[in-house]
Amino acid sequence: MRIIVDAMGGDNAPQAPVQGALQAMKEYGVEIILVGRGEVILEALRKEGVAELPAGLSITHADQVVEMCDNPATAFKEKKDSSLTVGLNLLKNGEGDAFVSAGSTGALLSGATLVVKRIKGIRRAAMAPVVPTAGGGSVLIDCGATAEGTPEFLLQFAFMGSYYAERVLGRPEPKVGLLNIGAEPSKGTDLQREAYRLLQKAKEEGRINFVGNVEAREAVQGAVDVIVADGYSGNIFLKAVEGAGLFLTGEMKKMFKKSLKTKIAALLMKDGLRDFKKILDSNEVGGTALVGISKPVIKAHGSSNGRAIQNAIRQAVEFKRAAIIEDITENVEHMRLNAHSAAADGNEG
Repeated sequence: MRIIVDAMGGDNAPQAPVQGALQAMKEYGVEIILVGRGEVILEALRKEGVAELPAGLSITHADQVVEMCDNPATAFKEKKDSSLTVGLNLLKNGEGDAFVSAGSTGALLSGATLVVKRIKGIRRAAMAPVVPTAGGGSVLIDCGATAEGTPEFLLQFAFMGSYYAERVLGRPEPKVGLLNIGAEPSKGTDLQREAYRLLQKAKEEGRINFVGNVEAREAVQGAVDVIVADGYSGNIFLKAVEGAGLFLTGEMKKMFKKSLKTKIAALLMKDGLRDFKKILDSNEVGGTALVGISKPVIKAHGSSNGRAIQNAIRQAVEFKRAAIIEDITENVEHMRLNAHSAAADGNEG
């Protein structure tokens, strides 16, 4: 399998992408295409003790870089020789199996949608991170790709999230919940109420295992495997979970430093504390899949280090092997309200 990596994307580029790529080649046996400024990439490789390109590693030169200050909606068009645009075109043309970037989220989403294209019949691509929950993690879909959703978007998110949870997380008949302010079908805005009706219908048809509305508290406690949300609500939920995790780890660190007794306790609990920290560490997750795009695209965190890029590449490999895109393509007829809405997207998919 060949993974295309944006070597210029992210706060720690190109060193972090280079480190992650080298480690991923050792761990997963994949081939890597590093896209970006050739001399800069070669210098980063030299810093890692690599004087000559090893077998399976290649560089595709791209002069430009999409910066965070660039307009995300147009950056990939205005900078046609950027590492992001060149990488997406390599993916589109079949020169790699997946694309990984820690660069601008908006530019990556826009570029993936207009260069690689959405799956035919899918109205919007969604960002689907796996968030830490008491159930061992849940797929949150969407977390910000589309701020204002429609009931049909949420219906499609539920299907796509369900395939992801089943194929990647190994959850048979994953439980799907609609993020809301209460469990009753009447709760929420018109968007949630209409989405509830569509999801309930899909459940009655035996398409998905929809278990109803889920409040944020129950979602964190692992009540469902898939948390369906519009991008606005999903992003707030995700940031709240991340913030709570940082707060808890910070408070625990202060608590264990209070006295000799607490320091000894921390030493005795070292393994457990390490595992707890690992659950909340974004570097261990690696990235977020853009689900609904016709080929695998993974968005790594902008502050990713080498370990995070390595895990983002692992996630790209898992995403490709899981055949989620094939599942969505085969079942898209059940994921749309009518043939007219799908036909309108026919030229984009």
